[in-house]
Amino acid sequence: MSEQQKIPAMATLEEIAGLLGRNDRLMGIDLGTKTIGLALSDVERRLATPLETIRRLKYTADVGKMLDLADRHGVAAFVIGLPLNMDGSEGPRAQSTRAFVRQTSGLARRPFVFWDERLSTAAVTRELIAQDVSRAKRAEVVDRMAAAYILQGALDRLARLG
Repeated sequence: MSEQQKIPAMATLEEIAGLLGRNDRLMGIDLGTKTIGLALSDVERRLATPLETIRRLKYTADVGKMLDLADRHGVAAFVIGLPLNMDGSEGPRAQSTRAFVRQTSGLARRPFVFWDERLSTAAVTRELIAQDVSRAKRAEVVDRMAAAYILQGALDRLARLG
């Protein structure tokens, strides 16, 4: 994103589509109570790849690490999973995610896009079980893979937007 453009703190995918530069990347976030799963798009914004899992210790350190990775990889915007209830309503986890975005958006200097993450962890876990991945290995990778699942959904939508 060019420096001259007004960078919104929160935006829709449609709003950021027109702001993204040619090689701008997106970072997917699966925000949990104990971990933050991160994923990264390629520069063409076609593929999401699991990046890292941050063990949540203290807000400042956790967000600092996330923003450092975003700077290092040329991330222009964040796609964060919004954990909606199955009926589409928002519960405590969704409220917590919105609070995290409100608190972090001033530090991030990049927009956040909310993306419906219903069943993302379940889908990833099912796939890992189908691949016969051990329980210990699943626990190690599920958060960043869920972030990639969330980000891939947003990338697919961006591609349909043209």
